[in-house]
Amino acid sequence: MAGALGLLASFIIMYDQMQLLADPNFKPSCSLNPVISCGSVMHSSESHLLGFSNPFVGLAAFPVLITTGTVLLMGAKLKRWYWLALNAGALLGVVFVHWLFIASVYHIGALCPYCIVIWVLTITTFWYITLYNLEHGWTSLHPKLHRLHRSVRRHHADILITWLLVIATLTITHFWYYFGNLI
Repeated sequence: MAGALGLLASFIIMYDQMQLLADPNFKPSCSLNPVISCGSVMHSSESHLLGFSNPFVGLAAFPVLITTGTVLLMGAKLKRWYWLALNAGALLGVVFVHWLFIASVYHIGALCPYCIVIWVLTITTFWYITLYNLEHGWTSLHPKLHRLHRSVRRHHADILITWLLVIATLTITHFWYYFGNLI
């Protein structure tokens, strides 16, 4: 599900960016106000970090998740190297979306709702792939860390929700000047 939603969000962002390139006066559907403004994000240099449009990363990465989910539903057993490579890719994705979060909130000063969806999906995907790998012993844990692993597994949802709430709190706090006046 995360792969399909991420692919859809990436496609929408890419479509809007192509429309913006064709018509500089185009207003993306998610440009709602000075803060929720995909256009501001798309016009920034951060939207092309690797020399091409950032949504291309999602258009390449999310089909991997879709394919992985499909083969797992069909009963395939994936090799250790695949799970570790998937985890490494998800880790790169998490680092990337945290950089995008910082750039969007603190440098650009605008938010793209589709980007936020991708941030949440990427963090959640990384978290659960990592937990899967830990649970299946595909990472080397020191014996004393097994107790920590059990605790993390028991509170997996609490940790993920806290992680996402920290990002939401930082965002709301930063943009309180705008949203606080609307309450």
